[in-house]
Amino acid sequence: MTRLLIEGRHPLTGALTPMGNKNAALPMMCAALLTDQPVTLRNVPRIGDVLNLLLILQELGVEAQWLSRNALRLHARHLRGPEPNANLFRSLRGSITLIGPLLARMGEFRVSSPAGGDDIGQRRIDTHLQVFRAMGAELKAAQAKQFWLQMDADLTSADILLDEASVTATENGVMMAARARGTTVIRNAACEPHVADLCRLLVRMGCAIDGIGTNCLVIEGQAQLEGTEFTIGPDYMEIGSYIGLGAITSGELRIENVLPEQLRMIDMVFRERLGVAMAYENVRPDGQADLVVADEQDLAIRLDYGTAIPRISSAPWPGFPTDLMSIALVMATQARGTVILHEKMFESRLYFVDKLLGMGAHLVFCDPHRVVVTGPCRLYGQEVTSPDIRAGMAMILAALCAEGATEIEHVNQVERGYSDVVAKLTSLGAVVQRLSD
Repeated sequence: MTRLLIEGRHPLTGALTPMGNKNAALPMMCAALLTDQPVTLRNVPRIGDVLNLLLILQELGVEAQWLSRNALRLHARHLRGPEPNANLFRSLRGSITLIGPLLARMGEFRVSSPAGGDDIGQRRIDTHLQVFRAMGAELKAAQAKQFWLQMDADLTSADILLDEASVTATENGVMMAARARGTTVIRNAACEPHVADLCRLLVRMGCAIDGIGTNCLVIEGQAQLEGTEFTIGPDYMEIGSYIGLGAITSGELRIENVLPEQLRMIDMVFRERLGVAMAYENVRPDGQADLVVADEQDLAIRLDYGTAIPRISSAPWPGFPTDLMSIALVMATQARGTVILHEKMFESRLYFVDKLLGMGAHLVFCDPHRVVVTGPCRLYGQEVTSPDIRAGMAMILAALCAEGATEIEHVNQVERGYSDVVAKLTSLGAVVQRLSD
């Protein structure tokens, strides 16, 4: 078991550079399966989820080589089969984007259940199945012991209206369509920046795609795709997390090489709802800039018209991202006033609030989707557990602004989605120790 021991209330000052977008890196790595030529990805985050997916790809026969700390070359010229490692597949949510490329390349996908493994049906994959069926794949088995999809003929193009704007279903659909005969249209597509970046990678590989960044994608399938090189953009979830860190601790924090266009809703919520003082500097021709979170902060909840208590709600892009709701909640404990946080997308996202209550937060857990927070309040160090990637980072933020020491267990959960956490925090002046049993 891995733990972090954090001493709170130290000023954090300095600069950091965000990692490449985790949610772009995972499907892009899977896209390397679509060609027998090498694909080189740059600015790949060295995090647990990426390393686990890399293990899956290597077991499938993909040749992999780190060219530098964050440059990864993948060459899928010889694949051993359509069945990934079951334990790794089921432990990694992003691994579901292996299914589309394996169906496109090998005409089949299988995963067997390990002893004690979860049934794949416990995740909602109906939108994925909608895409697979529309393009010619048949579900041969879906039970506790095996999940099996097979193409009975060549991939076929289709006009698909997704029943929900699922990010990973859109990514699976785009990757399959890139190798299907004819023109595929995907409507109600997810349009997050990482989906757009995956589309741009496929264009580099030789697939024509119209509507990138919108909810209607038109894909011209290709018999073969080429190898290419691609640089992954900055991870706006990590950027949002460090904005929160800078806002609730003293000291000026500079986050370098961000894309302001990807941060518009995050900026609006943090600045307009929570009162964060921050500004962009050194805007460059490529759209990147440096984001400075000011030393002096006066966090205050801005009331809605008529002095109504405001609400922060998660929503698909371009709405406020669900992955930052945990961060916003911790920030709200340090802001003057009352706010409702409404998590509309996931039932368990807010379950970590009992740990904040134990640290002294003033909040009411209304139901699995809503929490009322009143601040500011002084937090105090406790022994807590990291339940998942985003809540774990939120607990790190709480610990850094709390009085005394906090010990966070299972911090390997955080390291699945954030690179070099301890090194980055230490460079800013945090007093952090990583402990292992």
